[in-house]
Amino acid sequence: MTLSSPAPVLGVVGGGQLGRMLAEAAAPLGVEVLVSDPTPDAPAAPVARDQIVGGFDDPEAVRELAERSDYLTFEIELADPDLLERVAQETDTPVHPKPETLRIIEDKLVQKRRLAEAGVPVPQFREVDSADELREALDDLGYPAMLKARKGGYDGRGNVPVETPDDVEEAFAEIVDAAQGGSQEDPSGVAMVEEMVDFERELAVMGCLGSALHGDGAQQRDTFPVTETIHEEEILRETVSPARAEESVRERARQVALDVLDVMEGRGVYGIELFEGPEGEILLNEIAPRPHNSGHWTIEGCHTSQFEQHVRAVTGRPLGTTDRRAPTVSANILGDVDERQEATLSGEDEVFEAPRAHLHWYGKREVYPLRKMGHVALVGKRDERTDRLLAEVRELRDGLSFR
Repeated sequence: MTLSSPAPVLGVVGGGQLGRMLAEAAAPLGVEVLVSDPTPDAPAAPVARDQIVGGFDDPEAVRELAERSDYLTFEIELADPDLLERVAQETDTPVHPKPETLRIIEDKLVQKRRLAEAGVPVPQFREVDSADELREALDDLGYPAMLKARKGGYDGRGNVPVETPDDVEEAFAEIVDAAQGGSQEDPSGVAMVEEMVDFERELAVMGCLGSALHGDGAQQRDTFPVTETIHEEEILRETVSPARAEESVRERARQVALDVLDVMEGRGVYGIELFEGPEGEILLNEIAPRPHNSGHWTIEGCHTSQFEQHVRAVTGRPLGTTDRRAPTVSANILGDVDERQEATLSGEDEVFEAPRAHLHWYGKREVYPLRKMGHVALVGKRDERTDRLLAEVRELRDGLSFR
């Protein structure tokens, strides 16, 4: 693709913070971003070329997006793969990752089955369509276990731990309410349960699939450095890169991520979440067919960010280097309020004054408890200890408040 004016347009289903950061990364590449999102003046709107207001599965909105774009992608799994495929064919607008990949990933049960068939190591899991089936599955898997919504749910809202047999009924009812398409009257097809993994730490790898650049037809394939992710209440709080794991463990994690990429169809960046077991074994947790919160550190920490890489990939450009510049950590800024209110942040001057610290504001108008509002990244010096960086970025993050 050559640079031109007017610029090629990348259409993105979803206009949240990921769409915002995609637009920020696309501009220097000579690519304009158009987003569709049901929320008027969505976070991506101020930095994108334009926003189409419409639901993620709104045929008219997605068709308009395709007609006005040269390429299509999505930043949220609520996009409808059947609609994307149909509109892409009718408008001759390529969509990446492929809708078939979204079909695999949007349903966590389908995702786990497909990856297990491909030999990717995954925790033991079962499909459960009722509280009775959940109880039977846990007789086999044991307690505690993690009950998950097959579709929908994020930041802990689609995961419910089941600690004892007494928790089964309440946990199943809670997950049906959280799942996409579920109802208490007909809860079938909305839940799965996994064994509770005894992990040493959680890891993430941002995988990349690009175009076939040479005559042999081999698709470009790469990974960003393995990152440690720190969660609390199922919500990502901090990332640490390099991960505080043995080099042999990081290499195993990278190899599992490459095996995952072999199952995916279509160009783009994939967020691959993993568990490191007590003996250094690696198990797959979940996949996102898009840039991911665990890769935000790459904006300052790598020569190519995950967002630039995604734009490069879906528009058919060569992938950029994934090399890390220096040890880098990040901390999410979450809503610390008791109820929904206008978002006004205080304490940011301390972040601006800190050397090598970077504040990212997602432009959300309202804050509510634990909502992701931004993040702080801190880049260290060469070979600097990540423990010290993590303590410093936590202190900077904890000095921010919406109260």
